[in-house]
Amino acid sequence: MDALAAAIEPLIPGLRRYALAWTRDAAAADDLVQDCLERAVAGWWRRRGDNVRPWLYAILHNLLVDYGRRQKRRGGMVPIEDVDEAMIGVAPAQEAGLHHGDVLRALDALPVEQRAVLLLVSVEDLSYAEAAAVLGVPIGTVMSRISRGRGRLSAMLAAGDQPQVRSAK
Repeated sequence: MDALAAAIEPLIPGLRRYALAWTRDAAAADDLVQDCLERAVAGWWRRRGDNVRPWLYAILHNLLVDYGRRQKRRGGMVPIEDVDEAMIGVAPAQEAGLHHGDVLRALDALPVEQRAVLLLVSVEDLSYAEAAAVLGVPIGTVMSRISRGRGRLSAMLAAGDQPQVRSAK
C-alpha cells in the first residue's frame, strides 16, 4: 500500500487542477478526483508499466467527459446560498475578470478533443507523448489538435466572438 500511496499522492494536486479547469466547480472537481483515485486503487493491478501519471489522467479524463455529458443533459445549477440578488446580471468591473471570463468561454466553445489536449499540455504540463497516452490517440493527433485548438482560441479571443450555437438538422 505504501508504494501505491507514494505513486499517487504527488499527482493529486495536478489531477485536481485539471478537473477544476474542466469543471470550474471545486466541489465537483474534488468529487471527480476522488472517483478517479477510487478507480485507480481498485484497478491498480490493471495499469501497464511504471508511469502512473498518464494512466491516472486517462481515468480522470474519461470521468470528466462523462461529467460534461451529464451536465449538458441536466443544465446549470447554482446553490441558492450563492445567489446574491444585487449581483444578478452585473458583469465584473475589472478588465482582468472580463478577459478571464472571455478565455473561459472561448475554451468552453472549443471541441472537447481540442480543449482536453490544451488543458493537458498547457495547464498540466504533460508532454505530447503523455497527452497522447491519456487520450488514447497518436502523438501526431495531439500535435494537430493543440495547433488547431490554439489557433481557434486565439482567433475567438482576437475577434471577441461569442460562441455560436449549432443547430442539429
